Amino acid sequence: MEDVINVLSRWVHVGTAIVLIGGMAFQRFVLLPSAAELPDAEHDKLRTAVMGRWKKFIHIGIGLFLLTGFYNYLGVPTPAAEPIRWKLYHPLVGTKILLALALFAMSSGMVGRSNAFAGLRANPKRTLTIMLTLAAIIIGISGFLKVGGAKAMRAKISVSNPEL
Repeated sequence: MEDVINVLSRWVHVGTAIVLIGGMAFQRFVLLPSAAELPDAEHDKLRTAVMGRWKKFIHIGIGLFLLTGFYNYLGVPTPAAEPIRWKLYHPLVGTKILLALALFAMSSGMVGRSNAFAGLRANPKRTLTIMLTLAAIIIGISGFLKVGGAKAMRAKISVSNPEL
């Protein structure tokens, strides 16, 4: 049963990333250029409607990321938990978490109304480009952790069981 929960948690985590990053890419490269051609009144009406709906995805997505991310970090075995420690694991996971928190703040700021984040909303093309860059870095770190962690696990297995 534990394996089912581990797989489900990873599936929800990755699926959430696909939806939210895909939504950011759609906004940046399809919606914004298309909406720029509209008259100001229609553009503002479209922005209000899109952000009203997108806000729900952002808030639910952040909640799912936090829930599954902490579960994956605390509950799923990692190379760092093995006798042969992979020294890059914790610094990379820490960096990934900090970048994700920055991305969460920017995402919330983009769909919110706080004056503190008005600068983010003032130039959505720039902000979405930065957000997509952060997301790409997070995905890169995740991929490296997966590949490097598997390599560290294989090294442990081959040291403890040379026949494998």
